[in-house]
Amino acid sequence: MCVRRCVITVGDLGEFGAVSRISGRLPQGATVLLGPGDDAAMVRAPDGRVVVSTDLLLEGRHFRRDWSSGYDVGRKAAAQNLADVAAMGAVPTSIVVGLGMPADLPVEWLDALADGFRDECAVVGASVVGGDIARGDLVVIGVTALGDLGGRAPVTRSGARPGQVVAVAGRLGYAAAGLALLESGWPPSHPPEPSREVLWEAVAAHRRPCPPYSSGPEAAELGASAMLDVSDGLLQDLGHIAAASGVRVELDPAAFVVGEPVAAAAERLGADPLDWVLSGGEDHALAAVFPAGVALPSPWRIVGHVVAGQGVHVRGREIGHAGWDHFA
Repeated sequence: MCVRRCVITVGDLGEFGAVSRISGRLPQGATVLLGPGDDAAMVRAPDGRVVVSTDLLLEGRHFRRDWSSGYDVGRKAAAQNLADVAAMGAVPTSIVVGLGMPADLPVEWLDALADGFRDECAVVGASVVGGDIARGDLVVIGVTALGDLGGRAPVTRSGARPGQVVAVAGRLGYAAAGLALLESGWPPSHPPEPSREVLWEAVAAHRRPCPPYSSGPEAAELGASAMLDVSDGLLQDLGHIAAASGVRVELDPAAFVVGEPVAAAAERLGADPLDWVLSGGEDHALAAVFPAGVALPSPWRIVGHVVAGQGVHVRGREIGHAGWDHFA
């Protein structure tokens, strides 16, 4: 009999108990023909083509359990993969999850992780249709996302041409500002104070990104010729479009909006907020190239244009750190 509150762990459940517990928290949507429980899932592919993306999150590299809850990590892991699907101009339909975790991981953390996956998928009408679990020393999460193009052509990185405009949708610099605050020792465990709530908004962005999912298919309908998810920093990611398309991207620093949380964090830490806007990753905004003259609805905003040449250039600014590199 426990005198103190007992902590039930994943090891107490065992492999199949953990799988059953996770599956019980995951409702299945209309695109799912066969969900968790068999050797593989089956989902509808109305378009006849399937967009597929996969990504990894490693504890200590992409998240810390003392900074982020299981729910935060679930939302973040799902979001970064769903955003990749949207960046192709597709609508996400489902994800499968590979999960490595230590035996002493509290079941409450696992429940929260599953709920995070469920709720982020619900934003776009997708489902968690299956996956696998294994024992490991740290939490390791692999997510594969599937999507449907709805008859549209995929929007790749190689379609940019001179004379077109570059636009972004979604937040930039927020997650980088939040990470910088946490790394500086700014206490995430204290209750928000009115004067600090704006800083907490930046920390929240690091924990749970808010990709503009619907803007991906919208961009495809508007004639976007190139697009990607800004995961590693705008400069670095636009560099992929420039390289794949054989063009040069020219950005106007005055066209960028520096959010209040980013500005407040920069003031507190003595940083340049535009550095985070241009080079900070993990907000999962979308960047796309459109024909000149296209009327772009909110939240799209034009930040530059495409010219002949190569690379990415920011008017009047030297480019130092361009973004995230996993092996740097």
